[in-house]
Amino acid sequence: MLPLEGVKVLDLSRVLAGPYATMMLADLGADVLKVEHPERGDDTRHWGPPFAGGESAYFLSVNRNKRSVGVDLKDPDGLEKVKKLAAGADVLIENMRRGALEKLDLGYESLKEVNPGLVYCSITGFGPGEDEERPGYDFLVQARGGIMGITGFPDGEPTKVGVAIADMVCGLQAAMAVLAALHQRSVTGEGARIEVPLFESQLSWLANRAQAYLVSSEETGRMGNAHPSIVPYQTFDASDKKIALAVGNDAQFGNLCKALGREELATNKRFARNPDRVANREELVAILQEEFSKKTADEWVEQVRGAGVPIGPVNTLAEVFSDGHVLSSDVLQDVEHPAAGMLKMLASPILLDGERLPIRRPPPTLGQHADDSGEWP
Repeated sequence: MLPLEGVKVLDLSRVLAGPYATMMLADLGADVLKVEHPERGDDTRHWGPPFAGGESAYFLSVNRNKRSVGVDLKDPDGLEKVKKLAAGADVLIENMRRGALEKLDLGYESLKEVNPGLVYCSITGFGPGEDEERPGYDFLVQARGGIMGITGFPDGEPTKVGVAIADMVCGLQAAMAVLAALHQRSVTGEGARIEVPLFESQLSWLANRAQAYLVSSEETGRMGNAHPSIVPYQTFDASDKKIALAVGNDAQFGNLCKALGREELATNKRFARNPDRVANREELVAILQEEFSKKTADEWVEQVRGAGVPIGPVNTLAEVFSDGHVLSSDVLQDVEHPAAGMLKMLASPILLDGERLPIRRPPPTLGQHADDSGEWP
């Protein structure tokens, strides 16, 4: 039995943040019913190529373990079906424009009258404040929220993260908040109104970079793959490709120096302690780069990892999905899809009692479960 088995989630969200949140809940066993426009469906169904059996890879990536019904909320009959579903749901997650569902009589205040235990989660662009009516888009939020300002190399342009990470972090925050509200409901019997803004979620994961600025008022800016307060903690060029080195403490630095055959660096007063290494970053990095250029990435990974120092290759996606751990971990699974046939898909990273959470359902085709609309089974 999965932890959320029996929990009914009505998914009125689309694109990424909301669907990512509902997929996390679905992975944990919730029955997630995704409500989509009967003709267009979720926007991401059209975000391609690539497609598999007419289904976009983007949509497939965040909609496993769900069912889909096609409903036009502008149609009175469709709206009535959704109201019935909401009345029987444990959780409702939506990311419509602020106030849009209130106009359809699907706001929290209306629904709690018929379903007092409903956990109602809204994913918005901005929380309360002067921009609370503005919509949120991952790329713009990464730009305005500072992540692009600290991502990239000093001599290059600000760079977004390679996936829509603001959306994904917001989705994780939403899923966590829903789980907390479900726990509270188990004690009080009452539901809750949750709002998780995209912009504030992005601010929250500025983490140490935000706190460093708030403490010092200093801009550290873009540092490429280096770390502002740990050295050496960055990429280096081996003779054939890049490697990532993460030395987290002075003991590891000593072990690195032994692995490189440069034991004298560990006792050099300019490098012995991490604050010294940060102060003398350029000099140390140049020395280490000269050493790393003498062997291949595989040779250095074996040699340095054997000394107990975290190191690894900088992989392409092709290399990721041929990585020995990936292939042996059961995180990559074969799933039969009604339109696309057999698909390889990433499963949940979560292990429960030693077992990976299963992919119980492939991502649904549009309206695949139309017979279920209007009533929960």
